Amino acid sequence: QVQLVESGGGLVQPGGSLTLSCAASGFPFASSDMGWVRQAPGQSSEWVAYITSKQVKSYGRSVAGRFTISRDNNKNTLALQMNNLKPEDTAIYYCEKSLDPQSRGRGTQVTVSS
Repeated sequence: QVQLVESGGGLVQPGGSLTLSCAASGFPFASSDMGWVRQAPGQSSEWVAYITSKQVKSYGRSVAGRFTISRDNNKNTLALQMNNLKPEDTAIYYCEKSLDPQSRGRGTQVTVSS
């Protein structure tokens, strides 16, 4: 079955950087579109970034220019490089297969605070 395991979150100061990783298994990763979503306390999920199986990338308006999504099909991993982090980026970050919320893992907490 689809399994996604997110890692790399933590506490970082405003302006700092983090790289999130997602290990995928149980499905044909290379041929699957993948994405990152986040959810802050008391808020609905927000789409962050998306990468198709053909490496076409797209970003949410609030993170464009600061975040970079990438994938390694040889290692079945998805990454999210986050730069110039802001307090409003604080959330649990989930990777997701093909816009399917049911595919998300447990997520990884990102906290941006001084």
